[in-house]
Amino acid sequence: MDTIFVQHKKLSAMDWLIDAVIAAGAFGFACLQLTLSANLMFPDEALRRFMGIEAVVPTGWTIFAIALTTLPLVARRKVPWIIFGWCLISWVWLQGEMAGLSLSVAGPIIALFTVASLRGRTEAAIAGGAACLVLLLAPSANPESPMLTQLTVFQNLALALAAVFAGYGLHEHQDRVRVMEERAAEAERTRETEAARRVEEERVSIAREVHDITAHSLSAVSIQAAAAERLIDRDPAAAKEAIAEVRRTSKSALEEIRAMIGVLRSGPQQAETAPTQGTDRMADLVAYLEGAGLGVSLDMEGYRRAEVPAFIDVALYGIAREAATNIVRHAGATQAVIALATDEDDGSVRLVVDDNGHGLAIDQLAPNHHGLRGMRERARLLGGTFAASPSSLGGVRIAVTIPLAQKEEPRE
Repeated sequence: MDTIFVQHKKLSAMDWLIDAVIAAGAFGFACLQLTLSANLMFPDEALRRFMGIEAVVPTGWTIFAIALTTLPLVARRKVPWIIFGWCLISWVWLQGEMAGLSLSVAGPIIALFTVASLRGRTEAAIAGGAACLVLLLAPSANPESPMLTQLTVFQNLALALAAVFAGYGLHEHQDRVRVMEERAAEAERTRETEAARRVEEERVSIAREVHDITAHSLSAVSIQAAAAERLIDRDPAAAKEAIAEVRRTSKSALEEIRAMIGVLRSGPQQAETAPTQGTDRMADLVAYLEGAGLGVSLDMEGYRRAEVPAFIDVALYGIAREAATNIVRHAGATQAVIALATDEDDGSVRLVVDDNGHGLAIDQLAPNHHGLRGMRERARLLGGTFAASPSSLGGVRIAVTIPLAQKEEPRE
């Protein structure tokens, strides 16, 4: 398998330096173990001779043998399986060649730990099994001392098992850390996506509000300016009143836009907003329509404003204002009827706006008209219904029904 021979992680200069230090440390440890283990364990020379153990004096051959089993550890993370096989096979061969000397297993043990820490469970088990089998069958360094031989084999097996378990434990820990980091990164990306989505929704909402304000106000300004132009010669007083209405309407629009910009410029803690516009300002819509030359009828007797949540009340006024703006700009109507009522039977509130204008022909030419789309979106977000249909007056009927009890949207 390619995974046996290739380590996918690119090693840095620091990684190579660390592995060089580990290889040098293993080499030094093996040299000390070779020269001191027997002398320290059996300091009495007569006892060593009785047990068939000779004092170890390092030679060029023994140092070369130790180097063969430890110095290749420099590349242990680059090609872990190759280094493990080299260290283990070299150790077995050299142990057989060095009769009477116990060669340190530091190199094979570190290589085994590396395989177990970099590979999965299966490869760690294969490497551990191979190491244990080789250590059991390796030539004895002290054939004349069975007790010492058994002790050495037991020690080597214990070190091999410890290396496998320690390496695999490190591997599992690194996997858990990597998974946690990936989840944290994914959560961060999700938060950024959600933030971007909310910003986009807010941008669309602000654009809709600006459209409502400007369309409503500029339509009134346009109508009053046209009336003043017609009346300025034959009825200066009426023209003056129309111009005064233009000034009032434009001033009101500027105040609304200024308040919105103030909210956008302020932070969450400093925002100061004007009172929210609700159905208590329906009289302003009537005055707006009447100023445009329409006969208006307003019926709110069945509307119990105290029982309607404020956000629904504000939405109803926004829809009514948009409908009034559409009547003035597009319908060419002379009459409008606005009815607002609370239905206690089904727990909803209903807004109906009728006119006797051109009907649906103009709106049908613009199916994506911002006004109709904005009204429909407001109603939909509150779980309500929106319908634009022919009116009994001959024009268009806008009918909106919104439930008073809002259902919480299910979380995904």
